[in-house]
Amino acid sequence: EVQLVESGGGVVQAGGSLRLSCVVSGFTFDDYAIGWFRRAPGKEREGVSCISRRDGSTYNKDSVRGRFTISSDNAKNTVYLQMNSLKPEDTGVYYCAAEEPAWNYYTYCTDNYYANGGMDYWGKGTQVTVSS
Repeated sequence: EVQLVESGGGVVQAGGSLRLSCVVSGFTFDDYAIGWFRRAPGKEREGVSCISRRDGSTYNKDSVRGRFTISSDNAKNTVYLQMNSLKPEDTGVYYCAAEEPAWNYYTYCTDNYYANGGMDYWGKGTQVTVSS
């Protein structure tokens, strides 16, 4: 059974940093991608950052590029989202999700189908609140 467990959310002032973690278990092979998605208050869920577990290729949404970094520690089966220079508009519930195969990581982050529940496996989410 595939499971994803997020942690690391919290309350931070604008300009601050947080690191989210997503521990992944249950996959037999590494041919999958992990995405971080967020749902801001009153908005639809959107893809933020995605990574291929096979070769480490990444995608970041325009509004977070240069501030957020997605990375993977394969030995720990953990994917991280380092969030720096946080803004109030980054507030929301952050979910990690997994989908196969790994090479399609870009589409998982940019096609709304996946953000709206199309990913096969989801964590329960962690709240990030950025105060101004």
